[in-house]
Amino acid sequence: MKPSAFLAIFAGLALAMTPAPALAQDFIFPAAFKTQEVPTNGTALHVRIGGKGPAVLLLHGYGETGDMWAPLARDLMRDHTVIVPDLRGVGLSARPDTGYDKKTQGADMAGMLDALKIDKVDLVTHDIGNMVGYAFAAQNRARVKRFILMDAPLPGVGPWEEILKNPLLWHFRFGGPDMERLVAGRERIYLDRFWNEFSATPAKFSEASRQHYAKLYAAPGAMHAGFAQFAAFDQDAIDDKAFLAQGKLTMPVLAIGGEKSFGPTMATVMRFAASEVSQGVIPNSGHWLMEEQPEATVRMVRDFLDGKR
Repeated sequence: MKPSAFLAIFAGLALAMTPAPALAQDFIFPAAFKTQEVPTNGTALHVRIGGKGPAVLLLHGYGETGDMWAPLARDLMRDHTVIVPDLRGVGLSARPDTGYDKKTQGADMAGMLDALKIDKVDLVTHDIGNMVGYAFAAQNRARVKRFILMDAPLPGVGPWEEILKNPLLWHFRFGGPDMERLVAGRERIYLDRFWNEFSATPAKFSEASRQHYAKLYAAPGAMHAGFAQFAAFDQDAIDDKAFLAQGKLTMPVLAIGGEKSFGPTMATVMRFAASEVSQGVIPNSGHWLMEEQPEATVRMVRDFLDGKR
Protein backbone atom coordinates (compact mmCIF):
# COMPACT_ATOMS: atom_id res chain seq x y z
CA MET A 1 0.00 0.00 0.00
CA LYS A 2 1.30 3.41 -0.89
CA PRO A 3 -0.27 6.68 0.30
CA SER A 4 -1.52 9.27 -2.07
CA ALA A 5 -0.48 12.70 -0.89
CA PHE A 6 -3.80 14.37 -1.52
CA LEU A 7 -5.82 11.44 -0.21
CA ALA A 8 -3.75 11.49 2.97
CA ILE A 9 -4.46 15.18 3.41
CA PHE A 10 -8.20 14.90 3.26
CA ALA A 11 -9.03 11.34 4.16
CA GLY A 12 -6.01 9.93 5.97
CA LEU A 13 -6.42 6.66 4.11
CA ALA A 14 -3.90 4.44 2.33
CA LEU A 15 -4.12 4.18 -1.43
CA ALA A 16 -3.59 0.78 -3.00
CA MET A 17 -1.54 0.79 -6.16
CA THR A 18 -2.33 -2.17 -8.44
CA PRO A 19 0.13 -2.73 -11.30
CA ALA A 20 -1.42 -2.45 -14.74
CA PRO A 21 -0.09 -2.56 -18.28
CA ALA A 22 1.48 0.67 -19.45
CA LEU A 23 -0.81 2.65 -21.73
CA ALA A 24 0.24 4.77 -24.67
CA GLN A 25 -0.34 8.37 -23.64
CA ASP A 26 -2.20 10.65 -26.00
CA PHE A 27 -0.34 13.97 -25.89
CA ILE A 28 -0.29 14.69 -29.64
CA PHE A 29 -2.58 17.47 -30.84
CA PRO A 30 -4.58 17.17 -34.06
CA ALA A 31 -2.83 18.47 -37.15
CA ALA A 32 -5.42 21.25 -37.44
CA PHE A 33 -3.94 22.92 -34.36
CA LYS A 34 -1.43 25.68 -35.00
CA THR A 35 1.34 26.75 -32.64
CA GLN A 36 2.73 30.21 -32.11
CA GLU A 37 4.83 32.17 -29.64
CA VAL A 38 2.69 34.94 -28.18
CA PRO A 39 4.41 37.93 -26.49
CA THR A 40 2.64 38.87 -23.26
CA ASN A 41 3.40 40.68 -20.01
CA GLY A 42 7.17 40.78 -20.54
CA THR A 43 7.53 37.16 -21.62
CA ALA A 44 6.38 34.87 -24.45
CA LEU A 45 4.11 31.84 -24.24
CA HIS A 46 4.07 28.81 -26.51
CA VAL A 47 0.42 28.48 -27.51
CA ARG A 48 -1.57 25.84 -29.41
CA ILE A 49 -4.78 27.04 -31.10
CA GLY A 50 -7.39 25.04 -32.97
CA GLY A 51 -11.09 24.71 -33.69
CA LYS A 52 -13.80 27.27 -34.23
CA GLY A 53 -16.48 28.71 -31.99
CA PRO A 54 -16.62 30.12 -28.45
CA ALA A 55 -13.19 30.25 -26.87
CA VAL A 56 -12.03 27.87 -24.15
CA LEU A 57 -8.67 28.30 -22.38
CA LEU A 58 -6.95 25.19 -20.95
CA LEU A 59 -4.23 25.63 -18.28
CA HIS A 60 -1.96 22.75 -17.23
CA GLY A 61 -0.16 22.04 -13.96
CA TYR A 62 3.24 20.95 -12.68
CA GLY A 63 4.88 17.82 -14.08
CA GLU A 64 3.18 18.36 -17.43
CA THR A 65 2.75 20.99 -20.15
CA GLY A 66 -0.19 22.02 -22.31
CA ASP A 67 0.31 18.69 -24.10
CA MET A 68 -1.75 17.02 -21.33
CA TRP A 69 -4.92 18.50 -22.82
CA ALA A 70 -4.73 16.80 -26.24
CA PRO A 71 -7.72 14.43 -25.72
CA LEU A 72 -9.91 17.24 -24.39
CA ALA A 73 -8.76 19.64 -27.11
CA ARG A 74 -9.68 17.12 -29.79
CA ASP A 75 -13.21 16.88 -28.39
CA LEU A 76 -13.75 20.59 -27.80
CA MET A 77 -12.38 21.77 -31.15
CA ARG A 78 -15.57 20.50 -32.84
CA ASP A 79 -17.43 23.57 -31.59
CA HIS A 80 -14.91 25.71 -29.68
CA THR A 81 -11.79 27.72 -30.36
CA VAL A 82 -9.36 25.91 -28.06
CA ILE A 83 -6.37 27.84 -26.65
CA VAL A 84 -3.67 25.83 -24.86
CA PRO A 85 -0.58 27.69 -23.59
CA ASP A 86 2.43 26.37 -21.74
CA LEU A 87 2.70 28.36 -18.52
CA ARG A 88 5.52 30.85 -18.01
CA GLY A 89 8.80 28.96 -17.71
CA VAL A 90 7.32 25.56 -18.56
CA GLY A 91 7.47 23.42 -21.71
CA LEU A 92 8.29 25.51 -24.76
CA SER A 93 7.39 28.89 -23.25
CA ALA A 94 10.08 31.45 -22.39
CA ARG A 95 11.77 31.19 -18.98
CA PRO A 96 12.13 34.66 -17.47
CA ASP A 97 13.92 35.03 -14.13
CA THR A 98 10.87 36.35 -12.30
CA GLY A 99 7.08 36.50 -12.46
CA TYR A 100 6.10 33.05 -11.17
CA ASP A 101 3.54 34.36 -8.72
CA LYS A 102 0.10 33.44 -10.00
CA LYS A 103 -1.16 37.03 -10.11
CA THR A 104 1.55 37.82 -12.67
CA GLN A 105 0.77 34.65 -14.59
CA GLY A 106 -2.92 35.57 -14.59
CA ALA A 107 -1.84 38.78 -16.32
CA ASP A 108 0.13 36.61 -18.77
CA MET A 109 -3.15 34.99 -19.78
CA ALA A 110 -4.98 38.30 -20.14
CA GLY A 111 -2.22 39.68 -22.35
CA MET A 112 -2.10 36.50 -24.44
CA LEU A 113 -5.87 36.65 -25.05
CA ASP A 114 -5.61 40.33 -25.94
CA ALA A 115 -2.87 39.51 -28.47
CA LEU A 116 -5.10 36.81 -29.97
CA LYS A 117 -8.06 39.26 -30.01
CA ILE A 118 -10.16 36.97 -27.79
CA ASP A 119 -12.37 38.55 -25.15
CA LYS A 120 -14.47 36.05 -23.20
CA VAL A 121 -13.48 32.45 -22.48
CA ASP A 122 -14.54 29.33 -20.69
CA LEU A 123 -11.67 28.30 -18.41
CA VAL A 124 -10.51 24.73 -17.68
CA THR A 125 -7.54 24.21 -15.34
CA HIS A 126 -5.58 21.55 -13.45
CA ASP A 127 -3.09 21.67 -10.56
CA ILE A 128 -1.01 24.90 -10.69
CA GLY A 129 -3.19 25.86 -13.63
CA ASN A 130 -6.00 26.20 -11.04
CA MET A 131 -3.98 28.85 -9.25
CA VAL A 132 -3.15 30.76 -12.41
CA GLY A 133 -6.75 30.41 -13.57
CA TYR A 134 -8.15 31.73 -10.31
CA ALA A 135 -5.82 34.74 -10.42
CA PHE A 136 -6.86 35.41 -14.02
CA ALA A 137 -10.56 35.03 -13.24
CA ALA A 138 -10.36 37.19 -10.10
CA GLN A 139 -8.68 39.99 -12.07
CA ASN A 140 -10.86 39.60 -15.20
CA ARG A 141 -14.26 38.54 -13.85
CA ALA A 142 -16.22 39.71 -16.87
CA ARG A 143 -14.02 37.69 -19.26
CA VAL A 144 -14.66 34.22 -17.76
CA LYS A 145 -18.01 32.66 -18.61
CA ARG A 146 -17.56 29.30 -16.87
CA PHE A 147 -14.66 27.95 -14.80
CA ILE A 148 -13.68 24.28 -14.30
CA LEU A 149 -10.92 23.48 -11.79
CA MET A 150 -9.35 20.05 -11.29
CA ASP A 151 -7.75 18.52 -8.22
CA ALA A 152 -5.51 21.08 -6.53
CA PRO A 153 -5.94 23.74 -3.83
CA LEU A 154 -5.66 27.50 -4.02
CA PRO A 155 -3.01 29.18 -1.84
CA GLY A 156 -4.61 31.08 1.02
CA VAL A 157 -8.11 29.75 0.28
CA GLY A 158 -10.10 27.44 2.55
CA PRO A 159 -8.01 24.75 4.34
CA TRP A 160 -4.70 25.97 2.91
CA GLU A 161 -2.87 26.08 6.27
CA GLU A 162 -3.86 22.47 6.98
CA ILE A 163 -2.61 21.42 3.56
CA LEU A 164 0.76 23.03 4.22
CA LYS A 165 1.23 20.94 7.39
CA ASN A 166 1.19 17.65 5.54
CA PRO A 167 4.74 16.22 5.24
CA LEU A 168 3.92 14.49 1.96
CA LEU A 169 3.85 17.92 0.33
CA TRP A 170 7.53 18.58 1.04
CA HIS A 171 7.97 19.64 -2.57
CA PHE A 172 6.14 22.91 -1.81
CA ARG A 173 9.31 24.02 0.04
CA PHE A 174 11.85 22.22 -2.15
CA GLY A 175 13.88 24.64 -4.22
CA GLY A 176 16.93 26.83 -4.42
CA PRO A 177 20.40 26.31 -5.93
CA ASP A 178 21.32 23.23 -3.87
CA MET A 179 18.03 21.50 -4.66
CA GLU A 180 18.54 22.26 -8.34
CA ARG A 181 21.98 20.62 -8.13
CA LEU A 182 20.46 17.55 -6.49
CA VAL A 183 17.88 17.14 -9.26
CA ALA A 184 20.14 18.03 -12.21
CA GLY A 185 20.46 14.95 -14.40
CA ARG A 186 17.85 13.19 -12.25
CA GLU A 187 14.76 15.04 -13.45
CA ARG A 188 13.01 11.79 -14.37
CA ILE A 189 13.50 10.37 -10.85
CA TYR A 190 12.12 13.56 -9.28
CA LEU A 191 9.11 13.68 -11.58
CA ASP A 192 8.36 9.96 -11.21
CA ARG A 193 7.68 10.69 -7.56
CA PHE A 194 4.78 12.98 -8.54
CA TRP A 195 3.41 10.68 -11.21
CA ASN A 196 3.57 7.63 -8.92
CA GLU A 197 2.52 8.94 -5.52
CA PHE A 198 -0.35 11.05 -6.78
CA SER A 199 -1.88 8.36 -9.02
CA ALA A 200 -4.47 5.73 -8.19
CA THR A 201 -2.77 3.50 -10.76
CA PRO A 202 0.71 4.80 -11.64
CA ALA A 203 1.00 2.70 -14.79
CA LYS A 204 -1.76 4.79 -16.36
CA PHE A 205 0.75 7.64 -16.54
CA SER A 206 2.46 5.98 -19.47
CA GLU A 207 6.15 5.52 -20.10
CA ALA A 208 5.82 7.55 -23.30
CA SER A 209 4.40 10.49 -21.34
CA ARG A 210 7.06 10.19 -18.65
CA GLN A 211 9.83 10.34 -21.23
CA HIS A 212 8.16 13.23 -23.04
CA TYR A 213 7.70 15.44 -19.97
CA ALA A 214 11.01 14.50 -18.33
CA LYS A 215 12.84 15.65 -21.46
CA LEU A 216 11.01 18.99 -21.42
CA TYR A 217 11.67 19.54 -17.70
CA ALA A 218 15.35 18.64 -18.17
CA ALA A 219 15.85 21.52 -20.63
CA PRO A 220 18.11 24.37 -19.42
CA GLY A 221 16.32 26.48 -16.83
CA ALA A 222 13.17 24.37 -16.79
CA MET A 223 13.57 22.89 -13.31
CA HIS A 224 14.53 26.32 -11.94
CA ALA A 225 11.29 27.72 -13.35
CA GLY A 226 9.32 24.76 -12.01
CA PHE A 227 10.69 25.27 -8.50
CA ALA A 228 9.82 28.96 -8.80
CA GLN A 229 6.14 28.04 -9.30
CA PHE A 230 6.13 26.53 -5.78
CA ALA A 231 8.38 29.17 -4.22
CA ALA A 232 5.75 31.79 -5.08
CA PHE A 233 3.03 30.14 -2.97
CA ASP A 234 3.49 32.50 0.00
CA GLN A 235 2.94 35.51 -2.25
CA ASP A 236 0.09 33.69 -3.99
CA ALA A 237 -1.66 33.22 -0.64
CA ILE A 238 -1.39 36.95 0.06
CA ASP A 239 -2.73 37.79 -3.38
CA ASP A 240 -5.57 35.25 -3.21
CA LYS A 241 -6.73 36.62 0.14
CA ALA A 242 -6.84 40.07 -1.45
CA PHE A 243 -8.91 38.65 -4.32
CA LEU A 244 -11.29 37.06 -1.80
CA ALA A 245 -11.72 40.42 -0.09
CA GLN A 246 -13.07 41.76 -3.39
CA GLY A 247 -15.86 39.16 -3.32
CA LYS A 248 -16.45 35.64 -4.54
CA LEU A 249 -16.38 34.71 -8.20
CA THR A 250 -19.91 34.74 -9.62
CA MET A 251 -19.54 32.73 -12.84
CA PRO A 252 -20.63 29.04 -12.74
CA VAL A 253 -17.82 26.88 -11.36
CA LEU A 254 -17.31 23.12 -11.57
CA ALA A 255 -14.80 21.75 -9.04
CA ILE A 256 -13.58 18.27 -10.03
CA GLY A 257 -11.59 15.94 -7.82
CA GLY A 258 -10.22 12.47 -8.41
CA GLU A 259 -11.97 9.90 -6.24
CA LYS A 260 -8.61 8.74 -4.84
CA SER A 261 -7.31 12.30 -4.45
CA PHE A 262 -9.21 15.51 -3.70
CA GLY A 263 -12.63 14.00 -4.37
CA PRO A 264 -15.48 16.23 -3.09
CA THR A 265 -13.03 18.40 -1.15
CA MET A 266 -12.24 20.24 -4.39
CA ALA A 267 -15.76 21.69 -4.28
CA THR A 268 -15.39 22.46 -0.57
CA VAL A 269 -12.29 24.54 -1.34
CA MET A 270 -13.97 26.41 -4.18
CA ARG A 271 -17.03 27.33 -2.14
CA PHE A 272 -14.75 29.67 -0.20
CA ALA A 273 -13.93 31.45 -3.46
CA ALA A 274 -17.04 31.22 -5.67
CA SER A 275 -20.77 31.56 -5.12
CA GLU A 276 -22.07 29.07 -7.73
CA VAL A 277 -20.09 25.82 -7.35
CA SER A 278 -21.00 22.38 -8.67
CA GLN A 279 -19.17 19.26 -7.53
CA GLY A 280 -17.65 16.60 -9.75
CA VAL A 281 -15.77 13.43 -8.77
CA ILE A 282 -13.98 11.19 -11.29
CA PRO A 283 -14.16 7.53 -10.14
CA ASN A 284 -11.02 5.39 -9.94
CA SER A 285 -8.68 8.35 -10.43
CA GLY A 286 -5.97 10.00 -8.44
CA HIS A 287 -4.60 13.44 -9.20
CA TRP A 288 -3.78 12.87 -12.89
CA LEU A 289 -7.35 12.93 -14.21
CA MET A 290 -6.54 13.31 -17.90
CA GLU A 291 -4.10 10.39 -17.79
CA GLU A 292 -5.98 8.05 -15.46
CA GLN A 293 -9.57 8.55 -16.64
CA PRO A 294 -9.50 10.66 -19.82
CA GLU A 295 -12.90 9.62 -21.18
CA ALA A 296 -14.76 10.31 -17.94
CA THR A 297 -12.93 13.61 -17.47
CA VAL A 298 -13.62 14.81 -21.02
CA ARG A 299 -17.28 13.84 -20.63
CA MET A 300 -17.66 15.76 -17.37
CA VAL A 301 -16.00 18.88 -18.80
CA ARG A 302 -18.07 18.71 -21.98
CA ASP A 303 -21.33 18.28 -20.07
CA PHE A 304 -20.63 21.34 -17.93
CA LEU A 305 -19.60 23.52 -20.86
CA ASP A 306 -22.72 22.37 -22.73
CA GLY A 307 -24.95 23.29 -19.78
CA LYS A 308 -25.87 19.69 -18.93
CA ARG A 309 -24.61 19.86 -15.33
